[in-house]
Amino acid sequence: MKAVSTFDSPCEMPNGLQWSGDELFVMDQLTDNVLVINESGDLLRTINTPTENGSGVTVGGGYLWTASNGQSVSRPPRSTDTHLGYIYKLDLETGEAVDRYRTPDGGGIHGIEWDDGLMWVTAFAPKAIHLCDPADDMRILKTFPVSLERLHGLARDGDGVWCAHTTDNVIVKYNIETGSETDRITMGPSDAFVHGMSIRNGELWYADANFAGKHGTATRGKPEIGRLVK
Repeated sequence: MKAVSTFDSPCEMPNGLQWSGDELFVMDQLTDNVLVINESGDLLRTINTPTENGSGVTVGGGYLWTASNGQSVSRPPRSTDTHLGYIYKLDLETGEAVDRYRTPDGGGIHGIEWDDGLMWVTAFAPKAIHLCDPADDMRILKTFPVSLERLHGLARDGDGVWCAHTTDNVIVKYNIETGSETDRITMGPSDAFVHGMSIRNGELWYADANFAGKHGTATRGKPEIGRLVK
């Protein structure tokens, strides 16, 4: 697979990605806004959100959902900040909070993915992918332990869910019934680091947030949004 830069990023730190119809929702870790672009990469609108240190983003059930890690290191504090890990349920047009749910492990969170009324969620303590029920206070229905570090973007695909492991820069497909690894994509040394991820028409899309921090995954010096092609 080859990483192909496709759109100019509409923000400085695209950390979450979600196609919904013909619109691509991009979570900006710098401002915690969600930028919506079209199939040509043109900016359609900006959604202000109460997210703090935003990472994942998904759309489902008529709402916008964001993964809120906690204390931001990229912007000044806001009155809505909690410094805690939450999954936010937001108005799809205004970004106003409708509800929020603590993360399954109480800590930070990177990846979320809507799945026919349920939601896949990454966790770090311990490392796992959870299937949760938003209609039942985000109750955990299923858990898959994961050995690789730094679980990030998620994308549902057939009988599996893809998960980007950003530090190692590999993308693994896990079977949704057993949690076993069924496929793996290893990014090349000159490729983008995959943070956000989404799938459209069977093609994986990625966002490179160009965020260094303690992980050192900003070696390319620019944000990027693109596709994985053969």
